Amino acid sequence: MSNDGLLIIGEALIDVVHRLDGSVDEVPGGSPANVAITLGRLGRTPHLLTWVGDDAAGQRIAQWLRASGVVVEPSSFGSDHTSTATAVLGEDGGARYIFDIDWNIPADVDLSGIGHVHVGSIGAVLEPAAGPLYDLLSALKVAGATISYDPNARPAIMEAPEITARKFARLVAISDVVKVSDEDLEWVAPGESYEDVARRWAASGPGLVIVTRGGSGALAFTEEANFEVDGVSVEVVDTVGAGDTFMGALIDGLLSAGALGYGHQGAVKTIDHEALVAVLNRCARAAAVTVSRPGADPPTLAELDG
Repeated sequence: MSNDGLLIIGEALIDVVHRLDGSVDEVPGGSPANVAITLGRLGRTPHLLTWVGDDAAGQRIAQWLRASGVVVEPSSFGSDHTSTATAVLGEDGGARYIFDIDWNIPADVDLSGIGHVHVGSIGAVLEPAAGPLYDLLSALKVAGATISYDPNARPAIMEAPEITARKFARLVAISDVVKVSDEDLEWVAPGESYEDVARRWAASGPGLVIVTRGGSGALAFTEEANFEVDGVSVEVVDTVGAGDTFMGALIDGLLSAGALGYGHQGAVKTIDHEALVAVLNRCARAAAVTVSRPGADPPTLAELDG
């Protein structure tokens, strides 16, 4: 990769989705993988560093990723089996999850030429890989890359909230951009307002913290200010992958605005307000497309921008 290389780190797995009509679908997924898919469909060439088996499920995931322009790092095929996440959809379109996860960080990762790295979800805090992952991110930051982080809360597989909160905070502090959902904050910081947590996180290092609230839009926080972005009204089919679509569109928009990437550390702190609002409105539109159809199916560039 040249210095504009885009690396996504985190789990890719098979989503086993139990729908309200009794049907069961088995499809490739995983939050970081969905972010990579979004970026690929928006015209980027993201590289995904993940941990899957060299089995039928792992090859199916690889084919799914490659079909949207994602480059799967060869060292990703080191697991003895491919992980699964079972999602049971509720009446409101939300999901509860059951996980069978095997996760690790390959030892032979090439860090050269990476301009921006995104990390998220289970793979960011799951032991024993959480320490090596943090070291890898630290090395990338020293080398000039920017970092984005999406701390998805998954109570079924993560440690107690107070332990996970410390892991979240360490990764937040090293990041340039953080996107988190209201549901994630309710679990990891019970009793605190979204605003208080987001302001504390923004003061710890990142130039931008986004709190998504489903159809109610998003809150954007910098160290000095905050503002609200409206959601997009749409008939919801299900919400699987909506936050990941928002995250992918956010990375894409900030890269286009010159606020992320090699040589742009700190740039997100000085991005023009109107430019940032435009980026976030586009993220909301992208997420609305995803929730309007079944599964984690992000829009293409043509669908989003016409």
